[in-house]
Amino acid sequence: MGESVARAKHEDRDHSSGSSASPSLTQLGELIEEYGEHLLFVKGRSPATVRGYVSDLQSFAEGSPDLADFTLGNLRLWLAEAVEAGRSRATIARRTAAARGLSTWLVKRGLLGKDEAARLAAPAAERPLPKVLSKNQAEELMHAATHGSEHEVRRDEAILELLYATGIRVSELAGANVEDLDLPKRLIRVTGKGNKQRLVPFGKKAHEALRSWLDESRPQLAAPGQQALFVGVRGGRIDPRQVRRVVERAGRQVDVSGLGPHALRHSSATHVLDGGADLRIVQELLGHSSLQTTQIYTHVSTQRLKDAFDQAHPRA
Repeated sequence: MGESVARAKHEDRDHSSGSSASPSLTQLGELIEEYGEHLLFVKGRSPATVRGYVSDLQSFAEGSPDLADFTLGNLRLWLAEAVEAGRSRATIARRTAAARGLSTWLVKRGLLGKDEAARLAAPAAERPLPKVLSKNQAEELMHAATHGSEHEVRRDEAILELLYATGIRVSELAGANVEDLDLPKRLIRVTGKGNKQRLVPFGKKAHEALRSWLDESRPQLAAPGQQALFVGVRGGRIDPRQVRRVVERAGRQVDVSGLGPHALRHSSATHVLDGGADLRIVQELLGHSSLQTTQIYTHVSTQRLKDAFDQAHPRA
């Protein structure tokens, strides 16, 4: 396949030399780094998303270093190589999105004469049903924080309660400050994807856990002047990886392996829907820009209903 790729690249360069608005020696790798900064600072994309996009695009630039190599034919070959290498459909879809975004940006910058990736297609990413705890499992999990000092235990209990009560993302929890919390009204202000802020309510149990953490333990751990709602043992803002460890440890205590914060987000959304909430309310709570993203939880609720029917009905 290597010879065919090289031959195709040579042919594409010959055919597309007139379509590029900049010299063919322009280094694509440098432009990709600039595009990453554009996504991060102008578009407000998350650092993790930007790293993924830049890494994908740089893998293309390794074999096609010049801007003249950025053609539809070469991009298709790049995706085909990823498919042959056994990359997942989600990875192929992400690569396609990254290439399309870069292509559009290059055109707007006047560096490409036409949008090379506009017709680039990828297989739809598989969307397996998310992992969801039962309500009994969730209840047990809220009492499963046992690691570390009493101050760490109070913090971890508050983290578990808040994640399950609100369904917020782990990055939103780690980025929250004390001032974002309105305890009397039981609301927290979080900053989600695209730097969009929203207010999310929480219940009495989360309120109690947060009050205990803030009154009895946070003052013992937080460094002077630290504004973060949750802190580590050294007093600094807690890291999302630490939050994941908190959830994973608690999951093991209740015999649920591989549990992460996103499973609590899924569980929160599903249980709210099971309780009769409107889908658009759940969309607002989760901070989804599209209702289509939220609709996966309706499939989860339907599957749970089917499972309950199959288990309980005498003629199932």
